[in-house]
Amino acid sequence: MSVRKLKPITPGQRFRVVNGFDAITTDKPEKSLLVPKKRSGGRNSQGKMTIRQVGGGHKQKYRIIDFKRNKEGIPATVQSIEYDPNRTAFIALLNYQDGEKRYIIAQNGLQVGQNLLSGADVAPEIGNCMPLSIIPLGTIISCIELRPGQGAVMARSAGAFAQLMARDGKFATVKLPSGETRLILVTCMATIGAVSNSDHQLLVSGKAGRSRWLGRRPRTRPVAMNPVDHPMGGGEGRASGGHPRSRKGLPAKGYRTRSKTKASNKYIVERRKK
Repeated sequence: MSVRKLKPITPGQRFRVVNGFDAITTDKPEKSLLVPKKRSGGRNSQGKMTIRQVGGGHKQKYRIIDFKRNKEGIPATVQSIEYDPNRTAFIALLNYQDGEKRYIIAQNGLQVGQNLLSGADVAPEIGNCMPLSIIPLGTIISCIELRPGQGAVMARSAGAFAQLMARDGKFATVKLPSGETRLILVTCMATIGAVSNSDHQLLVSGKAGRSRWLGRRPRTRPVAMNPVDHPMGGGEGRASGGHPRSRKGLPAKGYRTRSKTKASNKYIVERRKK
């Protein structure tokens, strides 16, 4: 994986850094795994804007991703590594021996032609999916379930990975990408290896128009608003805005909003660093 810095032949390309796409092997997705993607523009069923700064953007189709990896014991071959406009990570097209095709989140180092498996009696190799109960301690993992059979919900974005720290009874201790250490049932599945496209964090869009292509509309700074529009608005001259808070008045930047009686608090061994 690599990034490319463009020659500044236009103002928008002067600082732009793009992905080298070295790992990508095809630009044509599998048609049977595409579904239309409807755009809401931030409007609800009444047509009223309920989410600001959303709208426009390039037309996209959703790629159906297999987060459950529930075809156990059936070997699959990696047919291609592809770009997915709906996520930061790359995706891999798997061709199973029984003829079925599925997309999965591609792990770093996954190669075309590689054979993958999922299940309880599988070797801990990159791209293989298995329960936390049989993964060796200290292994780098990603695409982790939080409840058995739910499908991967954690460590799915570009370059993300977690580490299996310990096992005790029916729980495994996992250090998550945020820095949080948490207990997860050993019957939950996880994939070996870190998620692909770790260079995503180095990209620079170069111009405001690229945000519009992604469906992001301009955002007005709260300090520039009137008091009727935001708690940080108003004031004579260039007022700083006072204490940072949300539009609803909740303090931001450090104020904890997590419930002290949340049921999953008992599974968190160590909170993420501030």
